[in-house]
Formats: sequence, C-alpha cells, structure tokens
Amino acid sequence: MKKSLFILLSLLIFGCRQKDAPKEIKEVSLSGTSKASKWPEKLSAWELFELPMAKLKPAKGVFPYDINSALFSDYAYKARFIKLPKDSTMGYQPSATLNFPVGSVLIKNFYYPEDFNKPEGKRRILETRLLIHEPTAWQAVPYVWNQEQTEAILEIAGASIDVSWKNTEGVKVDLNYSVPNQVQCKSCHERYGRFSPIGPNARQLNRDGQLQQWKETGLLTGLPETDIPSLTNYDDETAMIKDRARAWLEINCAHCHSPEGPAKNTGLYLYASQTDQYKLGISKPPIAAGRGSGGLKYGIVPGNPDKSILYHRIKSLDPGVMMPELGRKIEHKEGVALIKQWIDGMNVN
Repeated sequence: MKKSLFILLSLLIFGCRQKDAPKEIKEVSLSGTSKASKWPEKLSAWELFELPMAKLKPAKGVFPYDINSALFSDYAYKARFIKLPKDSTMGYQPSATLNFPVGSVLIKNFYYPEDFNKPEGKRRILETRLLIHEPTAWQAVPYVWNQEQTEAILEIAGASIDVSWKNTEGVKVDLNYSVPNQVQCKSCHERYGRFSPIGPNARQLNRDGQLQQWKETGLLTGLPETDIPSLTNYDDETAMIKDRARAWLEINCAHCHSPEGPAKNTGLYLYASQTDQYKLGISKPPIAAGRGSGGLKYGIVPGNPDKSILYHRIKSLDPGVMMPELGRKIEHKEGVALIKQWIDGMNVN
C-alpha cells in the first residue's frame, strides 16, 4: 500500500512538468496552505529585472511597452514589460492580441506612488503578474511584493494588502488592495473558453511609434505600412467624448462583454468598434433582470444616465451590482463622469 502511494505521488509531482517551465518544483506557502508548484517561489528567480528589483529596470531580453487606455485597477499605476524567447518575434494581427511565440512572458507590475502629484517619486510595488505562454495555454502567475520591496513571493491564492497614498488633491486614500487568485484571473481573460491576454493588441499598442520601433528592431513581423487601428486614450481631454467613452468601455468591460467573452450570452457587446446600437445597450433590456439592474429597464437610455443600467452598475460599489465585478473596490470617478457625459449628450429619439 505504501509503495503504491509513493508511486502515485511521484507521478502527480514529477509527471506534470511541461517543456519550458522552470525545472525546480518547490513547496510554496499559498496564503496559509502548502502546495506543490512548478513556478519559482521568488520573482527574482525569473531574472526579469536588474538588482535592486524595485527599480524595475528590465534585464537583457526584457523590454517595456505601454497601451493607449488602461484598465482601471483602483488607481494603481502599472509598469508593463515583455520577454520573448531568444531569437523569436511577435506577429502582427489587426484585431486580436499580437501573436506571441510559446515561451513569451507578459509582465505587469502594480504600484502606488506615495504622492500622485509626484508619480516618479517614492512608490510601493504591490504585485507583479506574469502571463506565461505555455505550449498548451497561457498561465497567470501572481507574485506579491514584501514590505521591504526587495522580493516578491508567489501567491496563487491571491492576497489582500493595506496601502495608502496621497491623491492629486492632497487627500490621503486608504485601501485594502486585492491581488486576484488564478481563478479570478481566468474569469476576465477568457476568450472562446481559453485563457488569453487582454491588452497587447494593435489598437492598444499603436502609440508613440511603438509598433514601428518593434518592427525596425526585428521584434515584430507583419506590420502594415498603413491602416493600423488605434484606440483612443480615454484620459485625452482633446479627443471626442464619444471616442473616449467607447475606449473606457472597451478596456474595462469588453473583455467579458464581447461575442467571445464570458458575458457573450447577455448580447451586450462593448468593443469600441461596435456599430449596432442595440448591442451597445441603447434601449436594450437586460437578458436577466436581477438585482444588478436596479429596477431599471434599459442598458442605456439616451440623454438619461440615471435611468441607464450601465451607468448604475459602473458607479456602484455593491458587490452584487458593480461592474466590472473584479479588479476594483472604489469608484473610478473620472471614468464614471465620462460615461455620464457621453450618455447625457446622446440624441433622444
């Protein structure tokens, strides 16, 4: 009996290794539990940043990137990087995320400056999320930074972190920040039932000559000379309100509310490219009129945000009502005001 149990455990532990995964399997503490993991316990083992890691200076083979419109994450700042396998390239795609080769690692660091009026000053990094392209699927691997900012530790089960900062108005903000667990990561990153990156697509990456630079340095293939799509930066006050609002909805909502996302059955599709007003929510009743609707009849009522379910849900903090469901605990005041202004300005038929 003991021999059979030993063989079974050996198969479970050593038979699950995949090509290109870290070779060393460690016992990692996951929020009070102990569980075998194929990932390194410490972020430093990935050798993504030069020491000291808290400066987030990329190591050789790691390069930064930025996007036009960022997902709201309780006002957290983000520093994004990509690591490609040696001698490999990314492939351009006009609508989907770039075609990343197996072995690619997308790196996103979440941090808060002590003073939002001095964003380049002292800061606290809370987490680093790695999206790893394995041969069979993408994997989300979250690391939580220690108070000393010297290391980040693997936390598959997520974590809660108390953090504070001074906002642009000089007011101190206290927050219990949530690091999502792997299941929560998958709930937002699902595409056609498979885990997929959200942000690094052509319309998000088309900014400041970024795509052209990657082409010139041999990192990106297939980039056309013209007709490269571009998503509006919703913080750009010189852009049209409609374009800014649609960009905000795309990055904050369309990862679920799209024909390929987890909320596809709602019939509410919020990509900025959506031209069908009904699918956008205008005069559209909800598929399931639960508590989240707030007793309202339509997704968007032109000229009347207070009667629009969409507006009701994005400004709510009720866990059973708020949208997005994950990734925030406080209201994105600027984003909510933007959507209100957009709906207010719609023509009333």
